[in-house]
Amino acid sequence: MDRILRGISADGSVKITAVTTKDLTERARRIHSTLPVVTAALGRTMAAVSMMGNALKKEGSSITARINGGGPAGTILVTSDEKGNVRGYVQNPQVDLPLKANGKLDVGGAVGTDGMLTVMRDLGSGEPYNGSVELVSGEIAEDFTRYFFESDQVPTACALGVLVDRDQSVIAAGGYIVQLMPGAEDETAEKLERSVQRAGAVTKMLQNGSLEELIYKVLDGFDPIILEEDAVTYKCYCSREKIRNAIAGIDRNELRSMLEEDKSIEVKCQYCGEVYTFTETDFEE
Repeated sequence: MDRILRGISADGSVKITAVTTKDLTERARRIHSTLPVVTAALGRTMAAVSMMGNALKKEGSSITARINGGGPAGTILVTSDEKGNVRGYVQNPQVDLPLKANGKLDVGGAVGTDGMLTVMRDLGSGEPYNGSVELVSGEIAEDFTRYFFESDQVPTACALGVLVDRDQSVIAAGGYIVQLMPGAEDETAEKLERSVQRAGAVTKMLQNGSLEELIYKVLDGFDPIILEEDAVTYKCYCSREKIRNAIAGIDRNELRSMLEEDKSIEVKCQYCGEVYTFTETDFEE
């Protein structure tokens, strides 16, 4: 089961959010038939957005991240609700690139760096807040780290990872976001940096231990206290009624022409792959 943990250091100087997203990343892979490098790109983005969405808390709020770096994968779009449940898609899921020299997936090559990371927060007030930063590496974690620093003005360490098996299935996925609280001293920042470096790769920690152990390792020496836990999943909010209402908004003559030509209208949800078919009878009213 995928879940999110939120915690804080004993002295209140550092807060952390950590998530494991193996199951929801695997579901996204199956829905979109992504090849490994795209699975990693989408999975990393979903982990980050899930943690950001879970921080909103207000019912009905949501957060959406769009990444377009000009790479062959095209646009990545991921949305989370206030609980951290996510849905997402990639424009070109079948991208395949050679491994990097260190044997790792070339996510930066698939995503590209000539573009922006845009984050849209909708708190249900009707006036979403948008913030954008230029991509740093296309590796996702570094790009979100820059977003937090430039847009939110919060010193942040963000680590994300997806480990893919030889059969292309997901072995481990998730990440963490660590942030200094207001008033934290320089010594705390230096201590945190050393602790994060010692912790190592996210996927290795998730593969070999629990989410709690990840938090204790990343905040080694800070005596972290776990405050909250939530289950998260891949969740799409599409429905036949929503799709029907969207189609009904098409110009009446154009809609009639479409129905006369094909006898029906078929719509596939870009997030979950569900196919909805409508006939003239569905729009008679």
